[in-house]
Amino acid sequence: METPEPKSQSSSSSPMPPSSLARQWRIAAQRNLRNQWSKMASNRQQWLSSSSSARTHATSLVNAYLSQKYMPLMELGALKDMPDIRNKASFKLFEQQELHRSKVLSSYKDMVAVVMHMVDASKSVRSFLKVASSSSLVQFSSSSEDINDTGDCGGIAVFRFWSISPFEKLAEELSQMFKLELSLKRFLLLELLSIGCEVSQVNRLCWSDELYPGEFSDLKVCNLYSEETSEPVHPRLKDCKFDMPAFQCNRHPDHEILQVYITTWLAEVNIDGHRVDEIFAVIGEEMHISLS
Repeated sequence: METPEPKSQSSSSSPMPPSSLARQWRIAAQRNLRNQWSKMASNRQQWLSSSSSARTHATSLVNAYLSQKYMPLMELGALKDMPDIRNKASFKLFEQQELHRSKVLSSYKDMVAVVMHMVDASKSVRSFLKVASSSSLVQFSSSSEDINDTGDCGGIAVFRFWSISPFEKLAEELSQMFKLELSLKRFLLLELLSIGCEVSQVNRLCWSDELYPGEFSDLKVCNLYSEETSEPVHPRLKDCKFDMPAFQCNRHPDHEILQVYITTWLAEVNIDGHRVDEIFAVIGEEMHISLS
C-alpha cells in the first residue's frame, strides 16, 4: 500500500519546541487526530446511508416516470371500461414523481453536508498552540494564531511513526474521492430531476441553477464552486484531467439511459472502496483504534 512517508522534520515544519511543550502538544495532537478521523469514519457511514436512500428514491422516480410514459399504450384489461382510469392513474404517477423528486433532492443535500464535514475534518488535523494572554495554561486548537506555527511540532511523530503530514495527506485523498463523486452525483441528479418536465416549462433546470437554498455556499466550502464561471465546477472522473461537458438535460430519456443513470449512481465510480478501507485500516493501526 502506498502511504505518505513519515518525516522527522521538514522545511515546512515548525522549529522543534522544548521537550515539555512537545509532550503537551503530542497529547493534544493525538486527541485531535482521533476526533477528526472518527468524524471521517462517521461521515463515510452517513454518505453510504444517504447515497443508498437517494438511489432508492431515484429508482422509484424512474419507475413512476416510465409507468406514466407508457400508460397510454397499456392494456387495461377489466379496467378498460372504468371512466377516466388512465388520467387518474397518470395523475397518481405524477404525484409519486414529485414526491420522489423531493426525497432524492433531500438525500443529495445530506450528501453535500457529509462532504462539507469531511473537508472540514481533513483541514483540521493539525494542532496549533493557542495564545492565551489571560492564562498560563498551555492550550491547542485546529487553527493557527501564529504564522510561524505549522501545527506539526517540528515534524515529530504523533503516535508511533507518523508525523502530522501523512495523516493530513490521507485525509485529503479521502475527501477528494467523495468530492469528485458528489459532483458526478449532482450531474446525475439534474438529469433525474428533469425527466418528464415539459419543454414549455419556464423554470427548467440547468447546471448553473441552485438546487436548494444555500447549495452554492455549501459547494464553495467543498471547493466545488467556480467563482470564475459563477457555477458549480463540472464533474470529472477520478484520474481524468478533463471535465465533463456542460449539463444538457434530456427530459424524455428511454429506459436504457435511465438504467445507466441508476447504475452509475450505485457504482460510485470516483470512490475506490478498497482504498477507502485501506486508509481507515492503516490509520486505525497507527492510532491503535478501530475506525470500521
